[in-house]
Amino acid sequence: MKYNFDEVIDRSGTNSVKWDQESLKHLFGESDAIPFWVADMDFKSAQPIIDEIVKRAEHGIYGYSVRPDSYFEAIINWIKRRHGWTIEKEWIEYTPGVVPAINYLIQAFCEPGDKVIIQNPVYYPFSNSIKENGCTVADNTLIFNDDHYEIDFEDFEKKSRDPKVKMFILCSPHNPIGRVWTKEELIRLGDICLKNNVIVVADEIHNDLVFSGYKHIMFGSIREDFRMNSITCTAPSKTFNLAGMEISNIIIPNPEYRRKYKKVLDKNSIGNQNPLSIVALEAAYNKSEDWLDHLLNYLEENIDFIHKYLAENLPKAKLINPQATYLGWLDFREYERSGKKLENFVYHKGKVALDGGTWFGNGGDGFLRINFACPRSLLKEGLKRICTVIKEEYD
Repeated sequence: MKYNFDEVIDRSGTNSVKWDQESLKHLFGESDAIPFWVADMDFKSAQPIIDEIVKRAEHGIYGYSVRPDSYFEAIINWIKRRHGWTIEKEWIEYTPGVVPAINYLIQAFCEPGDKVIIQNPVYYPFSNSIKENGCTVADNTLIFNDDHYEIDFEDFEKKSRDPKVKMFILCSPHNPIGRVWTKEELIRLGDICLKNNVIVVADEIHNDLVFSGYKHIMFGSIREDFRMNSITCTAPSKTFNLAGMEISNIIIPNPEYRRKYKKVLDKNSIGNQNPLSIVALEAAYNKSEDWLDHLLNYLEENIDFIHKYLAENLPKAKLINPQATYLGWLDFREYERSGKKLENFVYHKGKVALDGGTWFGNGGDGFLRINFACPRSLLKEGLKRICTVIKEEYD
């Protein structure tokens, strides 16, 4: 095996949010639960990234750093190569994470009392960011139709017509359901937003983690008018397991939008970047593509493993087949429709820590989100615990 994704690496003693016993005790009530929750991987990052970080660290001086042209070239070339979109250097604004960026974007383009559309069940920091900035969530809940999620366009258009709605946060690919939106779906959303003067913020942090048979389309690449009415959030963090490096690059082609966003960044003293994160990004985008391709193969094998394990051991449960991301949306509604009851049962009796479906808003009851970016032996143990306790309780 060229890359050993089966290797189990002990993350204790590394201050890992995912594995730290105090974190697990605080969030799930069980310090010894196996964690499959927050979206970072239990694999080592690609070796070229490790090598470049070590090389830079050995220099011994970690002063304030600027982003060189090579940093921007790495981003531009990656997006062109992997996604077919040609972007320009001046469009790129560094921010230490996509969630901070979403907060800054709300501050830049919304006033307290304005509304922001999201599509529940969706990544829960969206709603938190909207509310913390004094705005209101306009929920365009996705339609679950025969093991497949669809957009309720009639409701989306109705909500977009509300003059209080200023922004739509598009999760693409969608977390937690794993949908890759089609070009037709994106065009329909984009046209509605243009017609109603709603800015599109496209969170595309998972856009490199797309599986066989599907193609991610970057929203801003579709048409010039979409590009000028949108802001795209990207990062190498999910792709290459670099979340702790706090790197994100926000693509803003519209110069007026860019001016407003930079004003908020300046107000919050955002600008300097960790020197290790600069070399990490360059090594990721320039030297680690082969590692990513092998990772995607391993993740697809993990998806197949989950499907097979549930079919054999808990047949009324199912994984909503992810088209992208390493996050699986597990449906336990045939056993338990009360989200809180299901979550507490799995946490305390199963000693497994997963994101509760209720965390993701409307439509989450009876679901759990599992992070399957881990060695298969660990995944097997987690599924075994889940299936055992649910069978004992409900079968």
